[in-house]
Amino acid sequence: MDNYIEFDGFSGYVSRPTGEVRGGLIVIEEIWGLVDHIKDIADRFARQGYLVVAPDILSHAGITPEVGNELYRLRNSDDEAERTRMQPLMREKMAPTQQPEYGSWAVSALKQVVDWLDVQPGVAGRIAATGFCFGGTYTFALAAADDRVRAAAPFYGAPPQTTEFDGFACPVRAFYGEQDERLITGLPEVEKRMSDAGVDFEATVYPGTGHAFFNDTNAHTYDEAAATDSWEKVNEFFAKTLA
Repeated sequence: MDNYIEFDGFSGYVSRPTGEVRGGLIVIEEIWGLVDHIKDIADRFARQGYLVVAPDILSHAGITPEVGNELYRLRNSDDEAERTRMQPLMREKMAPTQQPEYGSWAVSALKQVVDWLDVQPGVAGRIAATGFCFGGTYTFALAAADDRVRAAAPFYGAPPQTTEFDGFACPVRAFYGEQDERLITGLPEVEKRMSDAGVDFEATVYPGTGHAFFNDTNAHTYDEAAATDSWEKVNEFFAKTLA
């Protein structure tokens, strides 16, 4: 499997640019795990010139790509009974990720990815992170925990409660859907804490959209205009901060 690399306790999907390396990028998965959609995003960024790693840290908690695909299928099924069955199953499968020890492990795992990128030819210390939902949350967590990350772009994520906001050494650009009620309700507090800590933080909120607006495999949530605009913004952000 030439496109995968083994770390200590987990693996990662690697997508390489065809030309000059503009920097290293970590793409952190949604709650469905390292499914094809996340690998596709990694490939898109690689075509922009980045050496990309999409780490599979959810398999450590039992959410393998196979489990994630089945949960995703149930959630989007036309059968109401299957959608109903998905809720308790999802809670059961996600339970290990709610444990403090998992959070500590996940951040340490992501630091391993930074370690690897940091010594790759052409990266030259230019490392950024982005992620979606679960991955958005861990984009915040990694940026707060590792000052080698020079730019962070979480999509519909929230900083973990244990986040030390003074730990952010990089600018953060976050993306949200206006109808993502839980995250939008908490956004003013995030903005305040970022401001108090002196973090260069900006949030873009897309009107009329909800959670997972970037996921073009989900017809229920995908918003083409928001996805296109956020893609342009995140690439401009990385181009500027990793120059």
